[in-house]
Formats: sequence, structure tokens, C-alpha cells
Amino acid sequence: MRIISGIWGGRRIEAPKGSGIRPTTDRVREAWMSALQTRLPGATVLDLFAGTGALGLEALSRGAAHVVFVERSTVAIRALRRNVAILGADSDVEVVRGDAVSYSQALEEGSFDIALADPPYGAGLASDLLDRHLEFPFARELWVEHRWSEPVPAFPSLRTRRYGDTALTTSIACE
Repeated sequence: MRIISGIWGGRRIEAPKGSGIRPTTDRVREAWMSALQTRLPGATVLDLFAGTGALGLEALSRGAAHVVFVERSTVAIRALRRNVAILGADSDVEVVRGDAVSYSQALEEGSFDIALADPPYGAGLASDLLDRHLEFPFARELWVEHRWSEPVPAFPSLRTRRYGDTALTTSIACE
């Protein structure tokens, strides 16, 4: 796995094999970050279900000021911490071991500029996060990766982009 663009573009990061971690593909990550490109410089970013940290590290590489990673898997956190060290990003990140949904529920409104989430597919967590954000916007923008066939709330304010079997659904908080 590698960082696609920005100051660390082309740098390799690690992903544990066989640990149940499903990293976002390069194609989807590139599309995701390209869509966010103009809003990343100086942004505070929340990476929920962070896994190896690829999404948040890509955001940092492209100019985000600070990223909070939330992950509960010990194996993933070990890989995430190694990836942060490999890139020398220690001062720009916070790693929180815990449940991503519970963490988001404890946040104040507008705590982050951008929240990225790549929950396990098929567990209803994408829908739960989107519902939560619609009720209580803990970030100006929430971007959630999910399987295309997975149901998400049917609100006109949500926008979904499809990339094969994967989808990105966006919820933007009202200003």
C-alpha cells in the first residue's frame, strides 16, 4: 500500500495481512481525496475505523493540519503507529483506541472540519454514522465508504458516488 499524492506521494505504508482489515483501494482513495482536495489544507480531520491510517495519512500528505485516528483493533493500531512513524507524522496525529461510533457520539457539534469513515461492510455502521451526522453534525463534512448495495438513509442532502461495488456517501452540515 502507498500514499498516492502530496508530500508523501509514492511512500509505502504497511497493511497487516489476514487480520480482517480491508484497506480502501487506491482507486477509491484517489477519487475520495481528489474530491476533498481544496478543503484539506489546514483542515482538522477525523479518521473513524482508521485501520492502518491510510485515509488520514493521505489527508495529511495533502495538507490537513491534524488527524485524529479512531480504531479498536490492536493489530491495526500497531500498523497505524508504525505508518505514522515511517512518515514522521507523530506531531500531527492523535491515535485513539476505541469504538468509532461511540467516539463520534461523544463529540461536540463541529468538532472537526472533515470526518472520514470506512466501517466494516454489512454491519449497518455506515447508516448509523450518517444518521448521527444528520442529527448532530460533529464535522462540517462526513464521508463514509460502504458497499454499494448497503442501504443508507434516504435524505436529499446526502450524495453518493459509486466506484464499482464500493460507494462513498457524503453528508455536509448546514452552515
